[in-house]
Amino acid sequence: MNYQELRPVRFVKRRRKLSIAVGISLLLVALVVANLAFRREAGKPVTVEAVQRRDLESVVTASGTIQARRTVEISADVAGRITKLAVDEGQRVKAGQFLMEIDPRMFRSQYQQNQAGLAAAQSQLTEQDSTIEAGRQNVELARENLRRQQELWAQELTTREALDQAQNDLKVNEADLRARVQALKTLEARVREQQAAVANAGYQLSKVRIESPIEGLVVRRAVEEGETAVVGTMNNPGTVLLTIADMSVIEAELEIDETDMPTVDRGQSASVSIDALTGRTFNGQVTEVGNSPIQATTGVTGTTGQQATTFKVVVTVNGEIPQVRPGFTCTTEIITATRKNAMTVPIQALAVRDVVYDRAGNIVRQESDSQEQGGSGFATASAQELPAGQTRKEEEGVFVLRNDQAIFMPVRTGIAGDRHFELLSGLRGGDQVITGPFSSVRELQDGDQVKLQAPQSTRR
Repeated sequence: MNYQELRPVRFVKRRRKLSIAVGISLLLVALVVANLAFRREAGKPVTVEAVQRRDLESVVTASGTIQARRTVEISADVAGRITKLAVDEGQRVKAGQFLMEIDPRMFRSQYQQNQAGLAAAQSQLTEQDSTIEAGRQNVELARENLRRQQELWAQELTTREALDQAQNDLKVNEADLRARVQALKTLEARVREQQAAVANAGYQLSKVRIESPIEGLVVRRAVEEGETAVVGTMNNPGTVLLTIADMSVIEAELEIDETDMPTVDRGQSASVSIDALTGRTFNGQVTEVGNSPIQATTGVTGTTGQQATTFKVVVTVNGEIPQVRPGFTCTTEIITATRKNAMTVPIQALAVRDVVYDRAGNIVRQESDSQEQGGSGFATASAQELPAGQTRKEEEGVFVLRNDQAIFMPVRTGIAGDRHFELLSGLRGGDQVITGPFSSVRELQDGDQVKLQAPQSTRR
C-alpha cells in the first residue's frame, strides 16, 4: 500500500481522537456545572439580618395584684350586738366618719354605776376631811389643858391625878387624829380608784361607737346589723368588721422569679397594665424589693411538689386611679437597664457550638465532613483527638453568611431587649447574621452551605 492510500485512514483516526477529547471536555464541564448547581440547590435556605445599632431596654415582666399602700382592718374592742350600721361595701368614707355602733346599754349602765360610786367616795372623803378638823381642835384643847395642869402642879395647886388625866387626854386625841388622817388617805385612794373605774367605763362606752380612722374605700364589710361582734384573744382572732383601703396611693405587689432578682432594684421605672382597665398603662417605680423568698409549692396533696422560688417586689403607681379596686390582677414591666445606640444581634440568632482554639487563642477551623459540600467547619467534639496545643470550648455565638457559607462566630452579649441582644464583641456593623428559620439555625454547623431565602412579598 502506497502513501497516498494511507492519508485518508490517518485523517479519520485524528478526527476520531479530537471528537473524543472534545466530548470528554464537555462532560467535565457538565459535571462541574452540575456539581455547582447541586451544591447551590443543596444549601439550606436561611434568612439574615444585618448587625446594626439601636436603643435597647432590658425588661423583667411579672404578674401580680393591685393593693392599697395603707389598709386598715377594723375589729371590735368591746363585745356586743351591732345595733347601727351606717356604711356599705364599696362606699367611700372620710376620717372620723361614723361607721357602726355596738349596743351601748350595758356599757352605759356600768359607766353610770361607776360614776355613782365615785360620787359616794367623794362624799365620804369630804365628811372625813371635816372630822379631821375637829380632831385637830380636840388635840389643841388637850394640849392647852395639859399646859394649865402643869402650871398648877408647879404651884402645887392641883392633884397628881388631874395632871395624869390631862396627859392621857392629849395622847388619846393625838391618836384619834392620826386615825382620822389615815382614814382620809384611804378614802382618797378609794376616790382615785373610782375615778379610774369611771374613766375605764367611759373608754369602754366610747368604743361602742366605731369611726373610720382613715379616708378611703370600704373594700369589705363582713357583718350585718344585729350580728354579734366578738373581741379577739391570744388564741382566738376577733371579728374583722370592716376593711378600709386608702386608695390615694396604690401598689402592684409582684412575685418575681429568683433568676430575675439580681437585676431588679429600687427606683427602677415600671409600667403597669391592669387587666380590668384594658388599653391603659400606668407608670410607676419600684419601691420595695424583698430579701426573703416566697415559697410557692405546686403539686398534688400528699406528694412532694416542685418548689418555685419567688420574691416579693412592690411597684408604686403614680397618681390616683378611681376605677381600681384592691385585688385587681395586673402585669408589670420593670425596666432594669437601658442602652442607647448599642450594637445588637437578634435573639433568635444565638446558638451554642464547640469551638477549637490554638495556643494563641485563635479559632482553628478544621476539615470536617461538611467540607465535602464545600464547608470549612470545626471538627466535631468526639470525632478525633485534638493536636497538641489546641483546646475545645463550648461557646455562644451566631452564624454569619459569607460566600454562601454559614460561619460560626463566637460573640459576647450584654443586656437583652425585646428581640435583640446587646453585642459587646465578636462582630462588626453590617455583618449578615443568620436568623432563621429556627430549624436551620438549630442544625447549622460551621462551614455549611446555605442559600439566602428571597424575602416574601407582602400585600398591602
